[in-house]
Amino acid sequence: MAKATREAYGEALKKLAAENPNVVVLDADLSGSTKTSEFKKVSPERFFNVGIAEQDLIGTAAGMSLAGKIPFASSFAMFAAGRAYEIIRNTVAYPKLNVKIAATHAGLTVGEDGASHQAIEDLSLMRGIPNMTVINPADCIEAEQAVIRAAEYEGPVYIRLGRMAVEDIYDADYKFEIGKGVELKGGNDAAIIATGIMVQESLKAAKILADEGIDVRVINIHTIKPVDADIIVKAARETGAVVTAEEHSIIGGLGSTVLEALSDTCMVPVKRVGVKDTFGESGKPADLLKKYNLTADDVVKACKEVIELKK
Repeated sequence: MAKATREAYGEALKKLAAENPNVVVLDADLSGSTKTSEFKKVSPERFFNVGIAEQDLIGTAAGMSLAGKIPFASSFAMFAAGRAYEIIRNTVAYPKLNVKIAATHAGLTVGEDGASHQAIEDLSLMRGIPNMTVINPADCIEAEQAVIRAAEYEGPVYIRLGRMAVEDIYDADYKFEIGKGVELKGGNDAAIIATGIMVQESLKAAKILADEGIDVRVINIHTIKPVDADIIVKAARETGAVVTAEEHSIIGGLGSTVLEALSDTCMVPVKRVGVKDTFGESGKPADLLKKYNLTADDVVKACKEVIELKK
C-alpha cells in the first residue's frame, strides 16, 4: 500500500514507545506533519515540543542524550539539516552523541511549498559531517525498520523521510541493515544505483528496459554513509556502466558517493539522475519530478546513454 515514509516514522515511534523507555521524541511545532504526534498519543510524558526553534531542538536532544535518553528530534529536512546545521555539527556529531535526527518533507516532492522548503542538499550536508550516519529509506517497510535500527545504534543518525506516498518495494520478511546495500534485481548490461523514492522509479525503468531486451541491475543504497562500497564496485565491474538516481542534488549526494567509491577502484561510465544544481519550485510532486527529470523515463534514457558509452 502506497504511503509516505513519514507515516512509517510515526508508526515506528509508537513501537519504540512501548519497547524502549529511554526513547524520547522532540519536535519543532510540526508534530502533525512529521508524525511525531503518534508518539505523543501513546507517551505524552516523553514528548517535547520545543516550538519553532530548530537549534534549540537539537541542543535539547543533545542534553537528553547525555542523560542516557535516546532522543529522536524532528522537523522538516530544510530546517533540521539547514537551520540547525552548526548545532548538529558541533553539539551532536563532534562529541558523537546518541541523537537521531529524523527529517521529513525532504526533496522536491514537498511540492507546493516550493524552493524554500525543498531540501535538495541535506544528504550532502549531513554526509560531510564526521561521525554522522545518513539513511534514506526507499519505502515504508524500510523506513520503519530504519527507525528501529537507529534507536539500537549508538551514535548520531540522520534519517531522510518524505511527504509523498511511495509504493511498497519490500515485504514483511525484509531485514534492514545499516550500511548494507540491497540488490533488488540482477542484470549485466548496466547497474542502476538508487536511493529514496528513486528506487521505485528505477525498478519501473528496469521493467521498461527489459521489455526492450536490455537487462539492468537495480541496487538500493539506503545508507548513504557509511556506504556499501563493495556492492557498488561489484556492480560496476560486472556491468561496466552505472546510473545513479536520487531526489537530491547530483552534487554531494548519492551520485557523488558512488563516484567516490569507484574513483580508486573501478573506472566505468557513470550517469547521474538527480537535481542539476538548481533550486526547485512550487508545483505538484509528480509534475516536479517530470520537470526536473526524475522519472523512470529519465532513468531509462540515462541507462541507454551509459550503455552506449561503454561500447
